[in-house]
Amino acid sequence: MSIATTPPSKLLLRALAGETLPVPPIWMMRQAGRYLPEYRATRAKAGDFLSLCYNPELAAEVTLQPIRRYGFDASILFADILLVPQALGLDLWFVTGEGPRLSPIMEKGGVAALKPADAIHEHLAPVYETVKILSRELPRETTLIGFAGAPWTVATYMIAGRGTPDQGPAHALKDENRAEFEALIERITEATIEYLSAQVAAGAEVVKLFDSWAGSLKGDDLDRYSIAPMARITAALKARHPGLPVIAFPRGAGTRFADAARAIGADCIAIDDAVSPEWAAEHVQPIACVQGNLASRHMVTGGQDLIDETRRIRDALSKGPHVFNLGHGITPDADPENVALMIETLRETR
Repeated sequence: MSIATTPPSKLLLRALAGETLPVPPIWMMRQAGRYLPEYRATRAKAGDFLSLCYNPELAAEVTLQPIRRYGFDASILFADILLVPQALGLDLWFVTGEGPRLSPIMEKGGVAALKPADAIHEHLAPVYETVKILSRELPRETTLIGFAGAPWTVATYMIAGRGTPDQGPAHALKDENRAEFEALIERITEATIEYLSAQVAAGAEVVKLFDSWAGSLKGDDLDRYSIAPMARITAALKARHPGLPVIAFPRGAGTRFADAARAIGADCIAIDDAVSPEWAAEHVQPIACVQGNLASRHMVTGGQDLIDETRRIRDALSKGPHVFNLGHGITPDADPENVALMIETLRETR
């Protein structure tokens, strides 16, 4: 399946194609989330988080809610990065107030006990149906983004069975049983290609890879287990879907964001707020579109600091392709009015 070859008209697609726009397109990581009262009501209707993810009508509804409220330039599929491990055969559940839990892979027979990468689609069919609904119902100017977790980050949860402060269990397996660890990265990589390709076939116009824990990999490990798998996924998707734009987010990469931009082959590199927009303009933007990077705390605190920082990021990255976003996902304690203030400030010259 090829993506349209005519020049894009949607603002996000124009930025991802390398165009410098007078005002950058904007969307927000976790824009469908608990800070919105309408999201909380829909999640209560679904019963629990996983039931919401696997209910196409309700998942589409929460995806559409921030578009109706704010008019973002892009919408990102509502799902979770841990649906892929579940589709590969691990048990997945969520503990209220604590987050996700998985059956640790080494307690379930290791990689050999996982399903093949191409056997995930029946389990994930509701996600693909959500994409189809969104491709019909989104406003015509709004770009639909599909996503998945990058292999390293997904592996950290599969190995530990939960989120950990330093990804210690994953580092331990990497150091003590390199063959098993690399086999796991390989299986996740293959499954992620399948998963994102199916999202594109269902109607996703862009895909994003989230490597939320990339920053805990250092030196060659960052290259081998964060950058290289994302590069392989990007190349495979672009081979299957010529013209498909890809956003990669190796969060915590620091000055290695520039290396990631060169090596991954993505059209856009998302940056966190640990690097300055001025640094990104100099070191990343000449290579790829930059996405970011307002600190999510501003969605809580608001005020003049929010206005000033929004303008600073917009202006610092104004000489090249830029997608305005946060440096990480919006938090549940954010004030919806601060989101509106951010958008108003960004678009004040539009």
